[in-house]
Amino acid sequence: MALKFLKQRWQKVLFIVILVFAVVILVLAMLVNRYWSPILSDKLKSTVAQSTDSLYEVNFDDAQLHVLQGKIVIHNITLKPDTAVYNRLKSAHLAPNNLYELHVKKLVLNHIHPFRLYYSHKLDLGEVILSAPMLRVSYQLNHAKDTVVKDRRTLYQQISKSLKMIHIGTVMLNDVKLRYEDHKGAKVAVSELKDLNLSATDLLIDSATQFDKSRFLYCREMAAELNNYSGKSANGLYSYKAELIKFSTRTAQLNAYNCSLIATYGPNEFFEKTYRDRFVSHLDSLQLNNFDFEIYNKYHTIRGSNLILKDGNINIFGNPRTDSAKLTEDKIGSFPNEAIHRIPNLKIDTISLNHINLKYEEFNKKTKRAGFITFNHINGHVYNATNDSASLLKNNMCRINLHSMFMNKGNLDIRFSFNLTDKLRSYSYKGNMGPINMQAINPAAVPLGSVLIKSGQLNGLTFDIHGNSEAATGNVTLLYNNLKIKLLKADTVQQKMKRMTIASFFANSFIIKHNNPDVAGEQPRTISVNYKRPANFPFFKTVWKTMYSGIKPSFFDEKLQQDMKNRLDEHQKDKLIHQQKKQQRIETRERKRRIKAAYEAQKARNQNI
Repeated sequence: MALKFLKQRWQKVLFIVILVFAVVILVLAMLVNRYWSPILSDKLKSTVAQSTDSLYEVNFDDAQLHVLQGKIVIHNITLKPDTAVYNRLKSAHLAPNNLYELHVKKLVLNHIHPFRLYYSHKLDLGEVILSAPMLRVSYQLNHAKDTVVKDRRTLYQQISKSLKMIHIGTVMLNDVKLRYEDHKGAKVAVSELKDLNLSATDLLIDSATQFDKSRFLYCREMAAELNNYSGKSANGLYSYKAELIKFSTRTAQLNAYNCSLIATYGPNEFFEKTYRDRFVSHLDSLQLNNFDFEIYNKYHTIRGSNLILKDGNINIFGNPRTDSAKLTEDKIGSFPNEAIHRIPNLKIDTISLNHINLKYEEFNKKTKRAGFITFNHINGHVYNATNDSASLLKNNMCRINLHSMFMNKGNLDIRFSFNLTDKLRSYSYKGNMGPINMQAINPAAVPLGSVLIKSGQLNGLTFDIHGNSEAATGNVTLLYNNLKIKLLKADTVQQKMKRMTIASFFANSFIIKHNNPDVAGEQPRTISVNYKRPANFPFFKTVWKTMYSGIKPSFFDEKLQQDMKNRLDEHQKDKLIHQQKKQQRIETRERKRRIKAAYEAQKARNQNI
């Protein structure tokens, strides 16, 4: 009944032919799947061995070729290095810096052309999918440069006897687990990444692409995407995270978004555990252009044309504690032109800062209060940030040009220059600040200086300083008018700042220089500074102390200040003498009262007798 539709003879013949053809195809597919799998296995193993100079070997449990589907499925594939070959290469100074070990639960190769592989020796795949790959990378600096050429032949020339072409449309590695081991230091540094996605498009190895510089590892593009990256510092004081990190070899652009450095503890607990300052930062985005990933992968050298930092906040809290064992330790390492040499292998032409806010906070043990200054909306550029010896021969100066709003009120422009090769770490900085109401400085002046600025208008500040790790010299000029202050004293019992009325009167009457210039139209005062740096002062503290040595004489008459101090000391001495005499009078009266009371009591007893 099922074949009643085959009424005509030609229909029956056609049906039989199709059926026989289908059976033949199925039988051939089974035979191909059975006999070609070992062939493909041998091809894969020989290709890996030839292309890596036998450094790597590949193994798997099972390989299935589905001819009708155009698909190969390989289960439990493992790529690992041959340690004997590696040690031999290492002895000959030919070993690579990176070793890779890969395990993939299932590898799927779609849209294959087995007959093209067999007859034309061309491996052509549409898509490669690696499921849940586990990648281990071990880094050891065996050589800093490619000083020895192992094999001048291209990869195509090495495999051309077995394959005339390798082409893969897309390679996808999803949900990669990466373990990175850095053996460069005394202790192995381990980083583990999850939620990592890798992809490659248009991988082509043939006679035409073997010299194509526009491709990376013969791919038109390789891309990486890491989500929710996080970790902790080795000392446990910080954690760090980034919401998304992306990189593309086609654009040579590295991007990171929502990057944060978070202190594990609050300020008080943090300072109990360390003598270092406390840092907290957040950055909306980071972009490194023309990032040379191949150089970084080989030698951990960071190279790029432009690093762009956008929309960030940096909070620094100075540690009030001092390590007595390191009071004389030279903190030259805090100098930018010294610190850059402690960063391994860096070369960035320009660093651009866009809308960065900086807050520096410090705790005063005497007042039991914290004061701060801010630099808001920082924009600018850092030029020639490098410690590359070849680059420093051409240009040994790092220059920084910045614009910001001091305390979110006054326009501040400053230009730094750092000599990157001078052993004394010489530097210079010059700049100017526009008008600002001086009361804006009270958040720092009150808790840190015990001074309240009642009034004052800063009309301009200019400075030009040259220095090194030993000393700094230069000029500072402040233009201002109508400066009046109140001196304060910390009341730790009531936890407030008390006004020192008499001292404030003396200060405003005799010490404070209320205007600069003193009379409109006259030449303003310019202070020459010559500051010798204590060895244990870090760079930015040295900058502040140098500036302060020029700012203080602009506001205060130091001779009159000493006279006032002597007067106050004399006043305190007279006050103490007065209190002592008063106490003596009280004690004398009390003694007389007791004697009189005793006399009256004795007199009363005598009368009773």
